[in-house]
Amino acid sequence: MDGFVLLYQPIVDVRTKAVSAMETLIRWHHPTEGVVPPGDFIPLAEETGLIIPIGEWTIQQACRQHERWRRQGFAPIRMAVNISVKELHHPQFAARVEAILAETNMKPSWLELEITETIAIYQETTVLANLRRLKEMGVRLSIDDFGTGYSSLAYLKQLNIDTVKIDRTFIADCPHSHYGSIITSTIISLGHHLGMNVIAEGVEREEQLEYLRKKGCHEAQGYLFRPPMPADEAVGLLARSIERRT
Repeated sequence: MDGFVLLYQPIVDVRTKAVSAMETLIRWHHPTEGVVPPGDFIPLAEETGLIIPIGEWTIQQACRQHERWRRQGFAPIRMAVNISVKELHHPQFAARVEAILAETNMKPSWLELEITETIAIYQETTVLANLRRLKEMGVRLSIDDFGTGYSSLAYLKQLNIDTVKIDRTFIADCPHSHYGSIITSTIISLGHHLGMNVIAEGVEREEQLEYLRKKGCHEAQGYLFRPPMPADEAVGLLARSIERRT
């Protein structure tokens, strides 16, 4: 995949700040335009069908990186990868994920595939079949940017979602914004009652982290901890994370 690179952003335990997962983020280095944001090239990739090989490559590289870190002595963590509804339309998507897991010696529970609320309400046979097969394999599913779309509680139950990620727009003004704080605390409470993991996105200030800690949010992600970084830079962060656990 010439021109594509992967960066990794830590997801940390709110109580200890130890790294519990890494989100895999793809970037495209255009030969003349420089770094092209995903919001610009992903829609084009979906339109042309290139999202299928790009998505498969991303999952494969994330799993391989996980194995490299394990060989370096780090404990297994979840590797999160965003997937598109176009990928889920492919009838062999779940089978390809299963093959990648076998090839990289990756336990399914270490892989967490992130879908949007739009996908969650997309009641198409192939999409649902792929999602159900992934769950049968033991792969974790999360809903990204939760609270901005139109998913219902019925879909959370139907798809057996493991994690909800609170959108950064609700976190931005916490704890000072009444609206953002109410939405955030409601999603956290919902996650607790449904037995789901809850991740807050876009955490940039200590006061936000403290608010999330008091409300019982499980994990957080944002520039307060680290921006997306190359795999070699993550090694030092993982080492410090071991110290936090001990």
